[in-house]
Amino acid sequence: MTRPLAQPVLRGAVLGLCPRCGAHSLFHRVASFRDCCRQCGLDYTSFDVGDAAAPFLIFLVGAVVVVGAIWLELAQSPPWWVHVVVWVPLTVGLTLVLLRIAKGILLALEYKNDARLGRSE
Repeated sequence: MTRPLAQPVLRGAVLGLCPRCGAHSLFHRVASFRDCCRQCGLDYTSFDVGDAAAPFLIFLVGAVVVVGAIWLELAQSPPWWVHVVVWVPLTVGLTLVLLRIAKGILLALEYKNDARLGRSE
């Protein structure tokens, strides 16, 4: 059984929208869910997004940063501190932004497909 979403999955994840009503109430902090939607009362704690997105993002962001750092080193040979100033903030920023989006997508898909932990049909 699938449920209708208030917004498309990617749009809802990027903007932090509740999958049921579309209110801006999905995230409490950068990548932490609220306990429930402030508008419709959807219980976000009943969803199990887990850490599925983290390993994927580590590999994705790591590949982008390593390729970029190697390219910068071979093209410009900057001092070591330039690498620190460029790549550390980029790594942290990309990881946090993409983690938030990935967790939002996973929660919206769990809601849409009525998926719950420990239940088989």
